[in-house]
Amino acid sequence: MNSQANTAVLAPVADKAERLRVALMAFAIGAGLVLTAGFAHSDTIHNAGHDTRHALSFPCH
Repeated sequence: MNSQANTAVLAPVADKAERLRVALMAFAIGAGLVLTAGFAHSDTIHNAGHDTRHALSFPCH
């Protein structure tokens, strides 16, 4: 019975930690994509990112 009580208490903490980890990974991947397209030396990659931002009505300049 004691182990069930401990599991019930730790489950919400694990969920919060997992959500935070997933949110941080999503932010890192998103920032990496934006920075990669924004600072790319290849005009094709940069323009593709630029056109995508305009298509999504995201101000970029």
